[in-house]
Amino acid sequence: MKRSQIITFKIDGQDIAAREDETILELARQNGIRIPTLCYLESVTPWGGCRLCMVEVKGTTRLFPACMTYPQEGMEVSTVTEQLTTYRKQVLDLLFAERNHVCSVCVSNGACELQGLAYELGMTHVGVPYLNPSLPLDASHPYFGLDHNRCILCTRCVRVCDEIEGAHTWDVMGRGVDARIVADLNQPWGEAISCTSCGKCVQACPTGALFEKGKSVAEMQKRHEFLPYLALMREGRDGDSEQ
Repeated sequence: MKRSQIITFKIDGQDIAAREDETILELARQNGIRIPTLCYLESVTPWGGCRLCMVEVKGTTRLFPACMTYPQEGMEVSTVTEQLTTYRKQVLDLLFAERNHVCSVCVSNGACELQGLAYELGMTHVGVPYLNPSLPLDASHPYFGLDHNRCILCTRCVRVCDEIEGAHTWDVMGRGVDARIVADLNQPWGEAISCTSCGKCVQACPTGALFEKGKSVAEMQKRHEFLPYLALMREGRDGDSEQ
């Protein structure tokens, strides 16, 4: 069996030892270094869509997504700089302006990762014009709801439903500002025959786009700590079936 080579590099001046198959984001988290993310979720395939985890690498003017970048020997990575803070605020500006994120009336107020990052980065206002699209609310499911106004297209629900639950109820339809999360072939959620009503997608959602009916604001804290354990269990079942 081929062993992974151990390399050494720096994150924010801290010496880090890493295997070849570990990303900068994984290594940062293992060493207590905070890098903001929205689309990343432990136990499912990284997507690199939100671009909030971009980092600087000494010797190049490019920015690199930490969740998709593997370190190289001697690399020096910076996660907090004036350039990165400005860039991340611009990304959040666009996310808030694209849909209708009104925190004061959202069921996830106080338990929303998008809102939390805005507080963390010191956002006081949105610096670009709002698009104010007229988007529907799908309340056809007996237990859950989908509010497209609060969706940021992170695809966490898509990947969890596919890779953890194995149902692949969710996917993305359309492009650009017209992109939408859809169930099955753009059916109302309550009519999606592939949905197992497990609720994993709701727990994985970083905003109030997917929510549990009947829950108050104080009860909408999302829980996705169980996903890594489910992923390990699934890998174990797959391994048993191959024997």
